[in-house]
Amino acid sequence: MPKEWILNQANMRWGLTRKNKVGPVSELIRKCAPKSLSEWEGHYYKNGYPKEHLENLGRRLYIKITEVCQAEIESIEEQDCIDFIINLVINRTYDGYQSEIQTIYGQLQQALGVKVEPAPDEWDRGYNVDFFIKVEDKYIGLQIKPAGYAYITQIINELEFQKKTHEKFTTKYGGKVFYIISVKEGKKKIIHNPDVVEEIRKEIERLEKE
Repeated sequence: MPKEWILNQANMRWGLTRKNKVGPVSELIRKCAPKSLSEWEGHYYKNGYPKEHLENLGRRLYIKITEVCQAEIESIEEQDCIDFIINLVINRTYDGYQSEIQTIYGQLQQALGVKVEPAPDEWDRGYNVDFFIKVEDKYIGLQIKPAGYAYITQIINELEFQKKTHEKFTTKYGGKVFYIISVKEGKKKIIHNPDVVEEIRKEIERLEKE
């Protein structure tokens, strides 16, 4: 297994079995529709590349592993490994966290101090809810929309339907459903209707008291 992992990683790095190296393999086998491995092998060597071509690719892979990879491995020092682990656990985790809180749901989590979770698919389809906040045994629904959505004809026609699905959600799960309007500011998304944060906070407080 370790040998196969090394072979696979090196092959992916240098792309020795990409379409431009071995041909449109998926298309070839569909056209062949082989009933046996030997039938497919003969078809490929005839209509794709000869066996010698694959052998040469294998030899190139061997050179890459035994020369290039070997030289790179020998150049790695203990401090490189220490720096890599620290960077992965500390720096990249922090960068990922920062990217997360720049999303709309991340901003809501930070502003409200509660966990905002993605809604299951059936809630998305049945109640038009993208995210939810759990409060005791009840739920608040959140639907994220792009700024200006209310002026799109198609959306106007959907609003009444969505209102009904949101009412069904409230009846079943206790909490209201809130629209979060998203707008881009440079590369970052921000909440276009920040007043909704306070409305959600009040709904959380209401459910906590029930």
